[in-house]
Amino acid sequence: MSVSGAGPDTGAPSARARALAVLRVRSRALAVALLPAAAAVILLAGGSTGHLPGPGWDLARRILTPVAVLVLLLAAGVALVVARARPAVSPTVPIAEEAAPDLYRMVRDLADRLGVPAPSAIALTPDCDSWLEDRTHPAHAPPPPEERDDTAQAGRSARRVPAAPVLVIGSPFLWWMRVAELRALLAPVVAGTGPSAHPDIAAARRFVRGLDAAVAVTSAPDRGPVFRAVLGGVGWVARLLLHGSRVHAAEMERGVAAAAAERAKTVDYGLRIVAQEQVGLAYAGWDRLLTRVALPAWRMGRWPARLNAGVVAALTELSRRDRLAEGFASRLGERPACDLLEEPGAVDEATSLLAARLFHGGPAETGPDWSPVHWGDYPEEVVDRKWRTDAARLHRILDALRVPPADEESRAPDGPTLARVLTHLTASPGLPPAPVPAVKAVEAPAPDEDDPTGGTAHSAALAARLTAELAREEATAATAVAAAAVAAGPQGSAAPDPDPLRDDRALPLFPLQPPRTGRELLADHITAMVCCAAMDTVGAAPGLDWLDGPTLLVGGARATDLPPQVLSLIEDGDPSDLRNWLTRQGIRPEKPVRLA
Repeated sequence: MSVSGAGPDTGAPSARARALAVLRVRSRALAVALLPAAAAVILLAGGSTGHLPGPGWDLARRILTPVAVLVLLLAAGVALVVARARPAVSPTVPIAEEAAPDLYRMVRDLADRLGVPAPSAIALTPDCDSWLEDRTHPAHAPPPPEERDDTAQAGRSARRVPAAPVLVIGSPFLWWMRVAELRALLAPVVAGTGPSAHPDIAAARRFVRGLDAAVAVTSAPDRGPVFRAVLGGVGWVARLLLHGSRVHAAEMERGVAAAAAERAKTVDYGLRIVAQEQVGLAYAGWDRLLTRVALPAWRMGRWPARLNAGVVAALTELSRRDRLAEGFASRLGERPACDLLEEPGAVDEATSLLAARLFHGGPAETGPDWSPVHWGDYPEEVVDRKWRTDAARLHRILDALRVPPADEESRAPDGPTLARVLTHLTASPGLPPAPVPAVKAVEAPAPDEDDPTGGTAHSAALAARLTAELAREEATAATAVAAAAVAAGPQGSAAPDPDPLRDDRALPLFPLQPPRTGRELLADHITAMVCCAAMDTVGAAPGLDWLDGPTLLVGGARATDLPPQVLSLIEDGDPSDLRNWLTRQGIRPEKPVRLA
C-alpha cells in the first residue's frame, strides 16, 4: 500500500485506455487503406461467381480495382517510411554494467522494491533531468566495433536491442547528490518501467514515435523534386495521424506518470522531498557553470574536462556565500553518488565533451583547436588568453578608426596601452572618424532596441564596431565548420546525418548564447584591457570564480569593484573613477601591455 492508501497502479487504467484510443487511430487508418481493396475483392468475386452481372458492375470493377491497388501501394509506402524512419534519441553517454556495477545494483534493487522490471541499460546526459527512453528500434542498436566512438562512450550495453527502456540520468545529479538522495529521486522514474511494459502502451508509443520520425524524414531539406512530392504526401498522412492521436498520447503519458508517482510513494518518500530541493540547486549551479565558466572556454577552443566536478565546487562556493544554502554543504560528508561509478573521471570527461558539443558545437575528437582543459590550468589557458584576445580585438578596431596615442604618452609606445582607450572614450566628440575600407563583410547586426539609451558618441561607435567584428568572426568560424562537415561527409550527399552528433552542421543542438548588447561587449573588452594592464604592470593574476567565471586577482583578492568603474567610463565618459581605481592598485595605464 502507498502512503495515501491508494493502489500503486492508480492512473494505469487511464493510461491503458488512452493507449487503446491511440491504437484505434492506427486501426482506422488501416481500415481506410483496406476498404477499397475489400470492395474490389467483393466485386471481383461477385463477377466470377455470376452474382453481380451486368455492364454497371463491370464498370465498377474496372474503376475500383486500379483505385484499390493504388491505395494499397500508397499505404504500403507510408507504412514503409514509418517503419524505416529512425526515431529521435537523446544524445547520451552509455554506461556499461562493468563500468558501474554498484549503480546497476542500486537500480535493480530499487526496481525490485517497486515491483517493476529493471531498466535494460543506464546512460548519462549533461542536463539536470532523468527519464526513461525507449530504444527498441533496430536503428538504435550499437554500431559495429570499428565505427564506435571510444571518446563519447564510457561503456557498452551487452544487448543489441534492449527490451526495457533505458534509464537516462542527469550527470550533475551523480556528482552533487548523495547515494540515498539519488535513489529517492530515481524511484518515480524507475517505477515508470511498470506501465511501459504493458503491450498496449508499448505499441502506442512505438506508433507515435514512428509517426514523429516519419514527419522528420519528410521534412528534411535538400531533396529532389520527385522525392519532395512523394514524401510530401507521406508527411501529410503522418501529420494527420499524429493530429488524431496527439491528445490521447499526451493523456496516456500523464496516466503513466501518475501511476509511476503513486507506486514510488512506497519507497523513500520523505527523502525524495529533500532530494527535490537538491534538484533545483543543482540546476542553478549547472546553468551558472555552463554560461559563466564553460562558455568562455568553449569560445576559446578549449572544453573543461571536469564539468560535473565543477558543479560541486560551484555549489559549495554558493553554500559558503549564501546563508540560505548553508545546510547543503553539510551533506558533503556523506557518500556521493559518483562513487557508484568505477572510473568517475573518465565518465566526467565523456559527459563534458558531450555537453560542449550539445551547447556549443565542435568536433567529436580533440585537436590543436579543440582540446580539453583542466580546472587548474583554466586561469592561464582560458582567462589570460581570453583577456588578451579581447584586448587585441579592441586595439585592432582603434587602429581601424585611426585613434592616435594618448597625450600622456611622451613618445610612441612600444605596444598598445590602456591610456589610449581611456583618452579615446573621454575625448570630446569632434569630426567623425575617417571611413574604413569595407572588408568582405558580414553585415553588422542592427542596434538592439532593448539596449538602454545613453553613453557617449565614442563608446557607441566603438560598441557598434565590436559587434560587427564579432559577427564577422563568428560567421567565418561557422563557414569553416560547415565546409569541414561537407568535406568529411559522403561525396554528393547533401542530406543531414540522421544522428545529429555525427553531423557537425546540426550542432549545437542547444546553443548557449546569452544576449549581449553592444555596450556589454564594450564593457567586456575594456575590462579585459584593464586586466591585461594589471597583470603586466603590478603582477596581478587571472583567476577562476566558480559562480562568476573569469576574475582578476590583485594581491590574491578578487577585484569585485572594477565593473562599476568601467560602466561609468562607458555611460558618462568620465574616467575619474576608473583612474582612481587604477591609482589605488598601482596600475600605470601608459605602460604597454602584451596582447594575444
